[in-house]
Parts: sequence; structure tokens; C-alpha cells
Amino acid sequence: MQIIIRNARPGEGETLALIEAACFPASEAASAEAIKERLNAFPEKFFVAETEGKAVGFVNGGVTDEPHLPDEMYHDISLHNPDGAYQTVFGLNVLPQYRRQGIAEMLMKALIQSARQEGKKGMILTCKDHMIHYYEKFGFVCHGRADSCHGNAVWNDMRLIF
Repeated sequence: MQIIIRNARPGEGETLALIEAACFPASEAASAEAIKERLNAFPEKFFVAETEGKAVGFVNGGVTDEPHLPDEMYHDISLHNPDGAYQTVFGLNVLPQYRRQGIAEMLMKALIQSARQEGKKGMILTCKDHMIHYYEKFGFVCHGRADSCHGNAVWNDMRLIF
């Protein structure tokens, strides 16, 4: 199976929202409207994994000057600052039937490379306990519990400083 990593295309919001809904509980998944709004605001920050002409995963995130990811960024697109210091990761999504094939890693590496090339100070994200080790393999460091109640879950602050 050949995987192509590319930027999202205009009009792909519905498809990406379906992938998001398959990857996150309803309380945590971004709505189709939110995905479309983000895609319009920062299309260059959406990387899609495609195989045989089908989108099977994506990663996306806004940019901020804050070294942590506040919940408000998920809901208020005006907080995206293209010239900010830190690339965020709002979500890393791979359809269940395509997992454990290195696709998520390819997506993360694309976003990390993009942030490095743009001269960002680093990247930030929040994740659940069971995902800490996954992000550590990219160089992220856990900075303890996040001040987040997104989806009524417990999250950890993760940072990758370049």
C-alpha cells in the first residue's frame, strides 16, 4: 500500500470530519463545521494521508505564541496566529483499519518538518496518558497535567522544542 502525504484540499472538510468522528469520542471530536473553519483558516497546517485516492488520516493544528494548548484554541479560530512561535497539534487521526502501518508517524513527521522549516520554536499538544510514550518518540516531553477539560477527559501537556 502506497501512502501519499499531502496538504488538504479545499472542500475536503466533510471527509476529514468523518475521519475525525471515527477516531475520537463524540465529546472530543471536532464538528464538521469546526474542521471546515480550520481548513479555511490554516489549510497549510492540514496534512492528509492518502492511499489509492482515498483520505485515510490527517493531522492539523493552529499556531500560537503560548507554550501550551488552551481549550479555547479548539473553538476560537481567531486565536490562530500564523506568525506564532508554537505549532499545535489539534488532532492526529488515522482510520482504525489503517492503523499500525506507520501512517500517523508519517503525518506527524510532515507537520514537524513544516514547523521546523517555518522557524517555529517548537510544537505543543495535549494527549491522554496512554499516548505519552507515542509522542515521546518524536522528542516531545511531558510537562504534567494540562489545564484542559476538553471532552471531560484528563490530558497531558506535551512539548517538542526545536
